[in-house]
Amino acid sequence: MPTATHTAIEFTHYGPDRLPEIRGTLTEVYTEVYAGQLSEPYFSIERFEKRLTAHAARPGWGAVVGYADGQVVGCAYGSPLPAGTRWWAGMLRPLPEAETAEDGTRTLALFELMVRKPWRGAGNAQLIHEELLAGRPEERVTLLVEPAHPKVRALYERWGYEHIGDQQPFPDAPIYATMLRHLPVAA
Repeated sequence: MPTATHTAIEFTHYGPDRLPEIRGTLTEVYTEVYAGQLSEPYFSIERFEKRLTAHAARPGWGAVVGYADGQVVGCAYGSPLPAGTRWWAGMLRPLPEAETAEDGTRTLALFELMVRKPWRGAGNAQLIHEELLAGRPEERVTLLVEPAHPKVRALYERWGYEHIGDQQPFPDAPIYATMLRHLPVAA
């Protein structure tokens, strides 16, 4: 496996119609990134596959995969939160309704941002992240961060995210820091 490199990354965007083409890649990257947690039910490959299928079925789902020298560097995917979403239901302290009202166009949920080990620490996560967000019509983006990863949370804060509370999205999921970032208005 290569070591971290500053080789230029080429990005490929995928919509839900191309999920079968990249499902294996997304699962392989997930398996590598979450290797130490796969024995936990919430982080199992089977649960990841179910979440991926459900996420990709939402209107507006999109994924970006970064490649360098023919190798997968990492990936990210998300979709807009629909009206009636359960995304905010797991908040430990409820947010004002004005902050959680969704219509399918307001907030992008970033479900996964994963970078393979050889390419970490070289700014590739931010490149993949910004590539996914580029040109998105939503006014804001939200994501969840495990409190066990304070460096990851600090990274997101440097990228403009704000911690707005904590949530537990499923009974067997960890309690996550919920982060929110406003996006530039599309011209």
